[in-house]
Amino acid sequence: MSLITPDFGLFFWMTVVFLVVLFILWKFGFPVIVKMVEERKAYIDDSLRKAHEANERLANIQKEGESILQEAREKQAQILREAAETRDAIVEKAQDKARSEGARLLDEAKAAIEQEKKAAIADIRQQVAMLSVEIAEKVLKQNLKDDKSQMDLIDRMLDEVSVK
Repeated sequence: MSLITPDFGLFFWMTVVFLVVLFILWKFGFPVIVKMVEERKAYIDDSLRKAHEANERLANIQKEGESILQEAREKQAQILREAAETRDAIVEKAQDKARSEGARLLDEAKAAIEQEKKAAIADIRQQVAMLSVEIAEKVLKQNLKDDKSQMDLIDRMLDEVSVK
């Protein structure tokens, strides 16, 4: 016998065994394998569908996130505008208050200056009156050293009083 060409009996039994194994696999093995392959295919299809849904959800979430971010930016800009308006109003109010306070202080200063001026004028008048009296006293003392000059002065004053 040769190793390369098998004997007819060996060939026959090999064919019978092959057909029996093929029949057993066809009856019991292939359905299980096909079922497992189909389950795996269904699992993969389901996973792909879920991945696609997840991608869609992610895209929706990104769109929502962008819209929320845009809304937040708009609110931030609105808050900044309101803050600037409030700041301007406060500054304007403070400037008005400062102007009115400055005007009030200026009026008070003018009144105080006027009062000081009147007091100074009154003081100067009093001093001038005192000086005038002192000068008149000195002049009269000098003019009225003797009795004759005193009598002449009294007569003149009486004449002036009687004329009026």
